[in-house]
Amino acid sequence: MSLSSLFVLASETDTSKEIPFFVIGGIFAAWALLVGGLGTARATFPDSKGATVAISLVSVVLAAAAMALIIVVTS
Repeated sequence: MSLSSLFVLASETDTSKEIPFFVIGGIFAAWALLVGGLGTARATFPDSKGATVAISLVSVVLAAAAMALIIVVTS
């Protein structure tokens, strides 16, 4: 398959149902960069046990949402 036929196939594919996955993926990537940046900049990040739980909870929810959306998109 040539590169030009891949472009034609990509342009004919309905990607509107994939948009929620891309949005959650972008939010998840931004969250990972934020948490990684804060963890690198501050030696005591996160400062409390509550903050650790909150960061973990947000991360798990975003990961679960991304996994659920990719299952919905591909089915």
